Amino acid sequence: MKERKIFNLLLVLTLVMVAVTGCKSTKVERVSVDTVTDLSGYWNDTDVRIVAESLIADCVNAPAITNYIRSNNKLPVVIVGNFRNDSDEHIDTSILTKKFEAALINSGKVDFVASSSERGEIRQEREEQQTWASEETAKRLANETGADFMLIGSVKTMVDQLDATSTRTYWVYAELIDIETNRKLWLGENSEIKKVITRSKVRM
Repeated sequence: MKERKIFNLLLVLTLVMVAVTGCKSTKVERVSVDTVTDLSGYWNDTDVRIVAESLIADCVNAPAITNYIRSNNKLPVVIVGNFRNDSDEHIDTSILTKKFEAALINSGKVDFVASSSERGEIRQEREEQQTWASEETAKRLANETGADFMLIGSVKTMVDQLDATSTRTYWVYAELIDIETNRKLWLGENSEIKKVITRSKVRM
């Protein structure tokens, strides 16, 4: 009987030890947005910041924008087109395009109109106003502002690997195109992002 109690006690202690060992705590640490973080070696917020800062500064000061303002005495109207992900990993390119859009608008050198992905909801609202809004407040159909320039771009990667070590190089392109003539007015490139990644070898 005594041995039985000791066995049960040991069993309970063992189960408690296993439960405590199996519990993993979660640690969260807040850091500055400027902190360089590279956990996986893939595209991250630091890369977005580096690329956006260099390309946006170049685009805002593009001669094409200055020349348009001087020749037409008004700001060019820009629309965001497709910003393709041609890399071998998942990259949310909408973050880059939104950074471009915000910086260009805040520069005071261009006006922006809604992109093709945004216009559908706006047009639906305008059409519904024709039926449900008062005549004085309903917005007119076929009165949209046409864009002069379209901003498009792409992200590409090149990967080189030997055993457990690999390099990942990113090329990010952005282009400003005259919608009427298809002329490329500005082309920006950033190839500053290059990473050497060494992964530990798993021992069996």
